[in-house]
Amino acid sequence: MNEPYSGILPIAPTVFHENGDLDLAGNRRVMDLMVDQGVDGICILANFSEQFLLTDEEREQVMRLSIEQVAGRVPVIVTTSHFSTRIAAQRAKAAAEAGAKMLMMMPPYHGALLKADEQGMIEHFKTVADACGIPIILQDAPLSAVTMTVPFMVRLAREVPLVRYFKIEMPGTAAKLRALIEAGGDAVVGPFDGEEAITLMADLDAGATGTMTSAMIPDLIKPILAAHAAGDRKQAAALYARVLPIINYENRQCGLRAAKAVLREGGVIKSEAVRHPLAPLHPKTRDGLIELARELDPLALRWR
Repeated sequence: MNEPYSGILPIAPTVFHENGDLDLAGNRRVMDLMVDQGVDGICILANFSEQFLLTDEEREQVMRLSIEQVAGRVPVIVTTSHFSTRIAAQRAKAAAEAGAKMLMMMPPYHGALLKADEQGMIEHFKTVADACGIPIILQDAPLSAVTMTVPFMVRLAREVPLVRYFKIEMPGTAAKLRALIEAGGDAVVGPFDGEEAITLMADLDAGATGTMTSAMIPDLIKPILAAHAAGDRKQAAALYARVLPIINYENRQCGLRAAKAVLREGGVIKSEAVRHPLAPLHPKTRDGLIELARELDPLALRWR
């Protein structure tokens, strides 16, 4: 798949053994599952991958084994966010050299108060772009506590042309996507939806050309994108209505633990462990998730 990238580019979970060590075989199996789910690309080391709980050495290990296992079957997007411009650029260079096709990055921030101003963000992304030479998708999400206006994002895209994809996850996503597309024109190559696709239909109607969900049910979400792109909004809405209960449950009740639970239930991975201080799902919450998943019969529950 070559640019412009579109479609469904889900976030891969990072798989651990019960003791918290990396499960390398499990991570390789997740790559193979996601390719079989028909994804258009795979994003690794993102927030839903528990990237904030990995050492630098583990990040490098997961990145290299993921790209190696995918072996060019779909593009691999590597998340390289860091408050330090120097470290973000080093990560970006390593990802590009390893074979990543695109980066995903949040704006530089640390906690609620340490964040760059607009000029600092422009310089940050320019340094990273110069280091990697591959496209970048800017993640606009509440986690960073950084406000990025549409005029700023358009300025960033024009001054740093490799920043040409945008994953919008803020309240009022559809309105922001619509404004970004209108103001950005050709500079906005890929407007993407996120947040587990909980606002997907509104975002597609606003002009989103793809979504970045979890690895839980991308095989059931992709047909929604295809129907909408083909102009069959009624079919897209019907397909979306079918999966919306589990998307809502994932987004509101489970977060990043949902994909791991479904993959573990289907035997794709041996453990759904998350690293402390994250806590496992309550058994009753997990039961509710699996009940919804079984009604949908996604590939993750029957893949071997």
